[in-house]
Amino acid sequence: MQKLAFIGFGVVGQGLAEILLEKKDILKEQYDYEFSVVAVSDFTKGSALDNNGLDLAKLLELAKDGKISEYPGATTGLDALQTIEQADADAVVEVSYTDIKTGEPANSHFRASLEGGMHLVTTNKGPTALFFKEIAALAAEKDVFFRYEGTVVAGTPVLNLGEMCLAGCDIREIRGILNGTTNFILTNMETGKSYDDALKEAQELGFAEADPTADVEGFDALAKVVILAKSVMGAEISTADVDRTGITAITLEDIEKAKAEGMRWKLIGKVVKTATGVSASVKPEKVAVTDPLASVGGAMNALTFDTDLLGDVTIVGPGAGRKETGYSLLIDLLAIHGMTS
Repeated sequence: MQKLAFIGFGVVGQGLAEILLEKKDILKEQYDYEFSVVAVSDFTKGSALDNNGLDLAKLLELAKDGKISEYPGATTGLDALQTIEQADADAVVEVSYTDIKTGEPANSHFRASLEGGMHLVTTNKGPTALFFKEIAALAAEKDVFFRYEGTVVAGTPVLNLGEMCLAGCDIREIRGILNGTTNFILTNMETGKSYDDALKEAQELGFAEADPTADVEGFDALAKVVILAKSVMGAEISTADVDRTGITAITLEDIEKAKAEGMRWKLIGKVVKTATGVSASVKPEKVAVTDPLASVGGAMNALTFDTDLLGDVTIVGPGAGRKETGYSLLIDLLAIHGMTS
């Protein structure tokens, strides 16, 4: 029985919770995986802790109205760090707010979980990008697992592909579409829409935030590039080392000119091995229509791994979404279960 504590219970946390309920019998039958949720803490919805176990369906019901703290019979009123300290959990699911500048408050949650001897699974890009080496070292020191599949392309298993499925290959370059919002905008501009109109539609459909800066200026993709560089290539690299340019200067004229050349504009995140180490960038590039990345439209993401043994290996899949990102956490929980059973 894997005992779980959720830190953050928004869209992604609830996505995992729904999957756990939906797949409960299959998880037991196929993977001998059973779980118990002992704590949930969310900055806006409140907290509930009962080390004997909480009813996950009840938690989801209360979360709809932002009233987790009204869970009957549970200890309530705890903040995230108090929840981590008092929870008798095997694994912490950290899906709180992402801050790429400081990594807080998630970085404190990460460290408290690992210091407490609990495994950590997360979709939080902030501390994973900023403090990857230190967090991984702390997990190793405490003999627990730190897993973070959902930090790059949601449930599409790009990190598992790079770290495990391509084990033994020399990965010379990783390049791809790491942000669905910008890909949606550029795809829409190919139909003749202006940047502003394409952005407005992305916002209306929920692909872009009211303030789209993190996406359209390349900061979201930058964090993902750093995580890829550190986790797959073992690079010593910081966010400041990444050459970053967003898509806001791309015009309809640029789009049409690329079409005439048999090309398409994509915001490409790239990590490349060089003679002196690893370089990384996020910038708009014209991609030939024969390139697998060129055919990836809408809000989809894709990565191509350039390897010595297999040549190019491309993986395509969703890079966001409630169930899609929640699934990334399930991948990690099952992996930990498999390695500790």
